[in-house]
Amino acid sequence: MLCKYSHMATNLQIENDLIEEALKLGEHRTKRAVVEEALREYVQRRKQLKVLELFGAIEYDDDDDYDYKKQRQRP
Repeated sequence: MLCKYSHMATNLQIENDLIEEALKLGEHRTKRAVVEEALREYVQRRKQLKVLELFGAIEYDDDDDYDYKKQRQRP
């Protein structure tokens, strides 16, 4: 493998108004920069959604004797 990431030429048909608005809002210089940033945000958002799915799935011991302040004290 010559480089860390594989690069793939891709032809996309994207609504011109949409890409122009994204260029202005993101202050990007190229359409490629807009698409790459959008993909990064998409991936990050999907990862966040996966974490949110875990909400409520982890059960904690609801022991009244637990003292979190005691756990923070240095020996």
